Amino acid sequence: MSHSEFIAVGCGVLTLSDTRTPETDTSGRLLCERLTTMGHRVESYEIVPDDRALLRARLVQAVEDPGIAIVICTGGTGITGRDITPDVIGELATREIPGFGELFRWLSYRDIGSSTVQSRAGAWLCQTTLVFALPGSTNACRLAMDEILTEQLDVRHRPCNFIQLMPRFSEV
Repeated sequence: MSHSEFIAVGCGVLTLSDTRTPETDTSGRLLCERLTTMGHRVESYEIVPDDRALLRARLVQAVEDPGIAIVICTGGTGITGRDITPDVIGELATREIPGFGELFRWLSYRDIGSSTVQSRAGAWLCQTTLVFALPGSTNACRLAMDEILTEQLDVRHRPCNFIQLMPRFSEV
């Protein structure tokens, strides 16, 4: 089915950080602005400390919220002990979407070279909610939004996109 009009969905943004505040969270703010500019609704935005139980609770809350179709997390995608975002999402995931992380790192290579191998950016389907894990860097969030998600979160993008698949996520 071809769509000619944009379809807005509810989104959640989670920043994983022990140090950021709403005033200093440029990455979370950029994600909220990009989603809103596209025409989506940011239903929730929160800064969550790098704590496994807290992140899991916030993700479960978002996944179970019928008003949220997409969650974008920023931060916690590296390889240090406190970088837990992909691990926690993976525990809740029903499907991994490996192409997102692969494409993100491929695009990121232009900007940061081989350092991109340290990123565990990724995407998963958690029940019927799309969940993305982006690095905490504002430039990385900009790259993901501008070069991947702006198209994939727009039902008019051809040949295919995440939005058009949403009604089929619960198929058996």
